[in-house]
Amino acid sequence: MKNVISTSNAPAAIGPYSQAIETDGYVFTSGQIPINPATGEVEGKTIEEQTEQVMKNIGALLEASGLTFANVVKTTCFLADLNDFAAFNAVYAKYFPNEAPARSCFAVAGLPKGAKLEVETICVK
Repeated sequence: MKNVISTSNAPAAIGPYSQAIETDGYVFTSGQIPINPATGEVEGKTIEEQTEQVMKNIGALLEASGLTFANVVKTTCFLADLNDFAAFNAVYAKYFPNEAPARSCFAVAGLPKGAKLEVETICVK
C-alpha cells in the first residue's frame, strides 16, 4: 500500500507526480528544485542559496512524513554545472553532520525553471 505525502511547506508538484510517496517503511521524495513554496519562484541566484532552498524543501517533506534528515539513506543529486560541486557540498554537508547517506551526483544539461540543482531522497521510516 502506498501513501501520498503532501505539504504546502514544499513546492507543489509542477507535473503529474506526488511530492513524496510512503510505502513499505520507505519514503521516496520527488526531486526538489529551489522553488520557494510561498512564491512558486526559484529562490536564490548562487548555488549556495539554491542548495539551502532545496534542503528546506526536502526538510518540509521529511517533516510531513514524520521524519528528519537522519532517516535519509540515499540521495541523488543533479547539478547544472559540475563546477558548483564543492560549493554545493559545503551546504549539503550541514544537513548530514553524522552518517551521511549514500549518494550519486550527476551533471545534467538542464533542470526545470533554470535551477542550478535538484535533489531527491530515499528514506527509511
